[in-house]
Amino acid sequence: MKHFLKISDLHEALGVKPPEHPLFSVVYGERDSCNGNGKVEFSSAFYIIGFKKLKSGSMLYGKTKYDHDRGSMSFVRPQQKVVFKNVELEEKGFLILIHEDYLPGTSLYSEIKKYGYFDYEVNEALHLSPGEEEIIWNLYFSIEKEYYNNTDELSKAIMISHIDSMLKYAQRFYKRQFIHRTTLTGATLTRFNALLAANFEERKLKNTGLPTVTSLAEKMHISPRYLTDLLKEETGKTALELIHLFLIGEAKNMLTGGDMNISEISSSLGFENPTYFSRLFRKEVGSTPNNFRNSLLN
Repeated sequence: MKHFLKISDLHEALGVKPPEHPLFSVVYGERDSCNGNGKVEFSSAFYIIGFKKLKSGSMLYGKTKYDHDRGSMSFVRPQQKVVFKNVELEEKGFLILIHEDYLPGTSLYSEIKKYGYFDYEVNEALHLSPGEEEIIWNLYFSIEKEYYNNTDELSKAIMISHIDSMLKYAQRFYKRQFIHRTTLTGATLTRFNALLAANFEERKLKNTGLPTVTSLAEKMHISPRYLTDLLKEETGKTALELIHLFLIGEAKNMLTGGDMNISEISSSLGFENPTYFSRLFRKEVGSTPNNFRNSLLN
């Protein structure tokens, strides 16, 4: 797998004309400009913002059929694996490539790191409605116009401003998608809690340790960051917070209905350290496990 340090090298690999700027570029494609032949697999030192309607082929890793149905935006952070395979566009599409070194000294340097969707996988791409597409395309063409026609001391600030707007709109549109995705695929929380319960039952048979956000996300076939954002939208709590609440609920049940000591309860829940269990219990409940049990007896 290649690692691209220069945007110009990626342009060459994709078969498009060289960039106007060494650290920033826009690539526009029409249906006839992508012939669907070839595969490019790489990582890079760039942020990549992409929009496409695919006729065939795939972009990134983990494409699903749903990506073909509507226009999809994808967001790739530096060092992340990317695959373009036999891509043929149904309509028009674009890529925006932003080198890490382009951002220092700009407002986007810190802001771009706050957008969790740069850690999503491609089957969690942003699927746009026609009205949302229009907003994104207007911003893209504003960036493209500035990129090619108005190079002066203000060009960079203006393009950064447009990119910032595009990312903020993407954040808004993802929130809409979270709501619709829940309707389409079933309540995420229900599936999440079912996996937690299954994990708990499995631990009774073998020592599997504490459930993690990563392990549960893998079983749900989504990325950990996307799972956390879905649950946050649905419940107001992160995936890790919900794991802790589940564990504390089971701990309360053990403290109430049995004679296991704190160390045994801690171990049965998957904690390697009883002190960590007691600290988490006190944080969530407001008292130590022993005090909680004593309050029930009194």
